Amino acid sequence: MASPNIRYGARIRKRQKAVKAEKIALYKCEECGVVAVKRISTSIWRCRHCGTIYAGGAYTMTTAAGEVAKRQIEAMSKEKK
Repeated sequence: MASPNIRYGARIRKRQKAVKAEKIALYKCEECGVVAVKRISTSIWRCRHCGTIYAGGAYTMTTAAGEVAKRQIEAMSKEKK
């Protein structure tokens, strides 16, 4: 059954279920490459394998804005070389 806070509307319940699944999923660590990054607090993610701590989204490891910023940083670093 859905969360007691979400009562009416199938669309809202489905969205809440998807967000919860993203929140508890394990993600791939950029340092060691192991799928072991887990959410430890809001926007704080830690790799259970190597201990690296990441700042990310509240419910997902990365956000759309974070991906754009990462691509821009990579492009700028390629220009300097």
